[in-house]
Amino acid sequence: MSYFEFLGQYGDRILSGTLITILLTVTASILGIALALSTGLMRMSPNPLVRGVATVYIEVFRGTSLLVQLYWIFFVLPLFGITLEKFTAGFVAVGMNLGAYGSELVRGAILSVPRGQWEAALALNMSPAKRMRRVILPQALLIMLPPWGNLLIELMKGTALVALIAVADLTFQAKQINATTYLSAQSFGTALVVYYIVARFMITPSMRWLEGFMMRKMGRA
Repeated sequence: MSYFEFLGQYGDRILSGTLITILLTVTASILGIALALSTGLMRMSPNPLVRGVATVYIEVFRGTSLLVQLYWIFFVLPLFGITLEKFTAGFVAVGMNLGAYGSELVRGAILSVPRGQWEAALALNMSPAKRMRRVILPQALLIMLPPWGNLLIELMKGTALVALIAVADLTFQAKQINATTYLSAQSFGTALVVYYIVARFMITPSMRWLEGFMMRKMGRA
């Protein structure tokens, strides 16, 4: 079977798996970014209880395997009465894992904003919330965007693990096709190319556009 015949026969399944992978990446990214922003700010709270909750979450999800976290969410949580559909379990696990890594990026970026900016906002008599929202976070966002691009690519690649709980993503479809045809080079070679295309031509340009937009917004272009 030629490669074009392979694509003609299995292209629909590869396309459907690619769409599931993209959807997983988007939903997990939204969850991960929300968690990163909230826990990153919580880590800077003067309240020790708030800081402690954020620290426990970050240490647990950074210090354990994403695969184990996925299995816990899908197989163990039902023992405690919490049952998640497999797609939901997949993006929740990946998103929470990303959020733990991203929270330290958020905290580091906020602390990297020049001290003069904090003092200027304080001199304008801004409230702490307004100071963070209007002055500090926009500058911190510009600092954290480049490493966030790398994290989102890692997240996209991490979604391949959801195939282990039978989510029909790109990796799952490649494994199923290979199991019935034994065309390993075509099956996994195609998956390899698709993952690269998503990373190189979707995630990377999007982050570069967002970085340029933020620079123009802040007058640094």
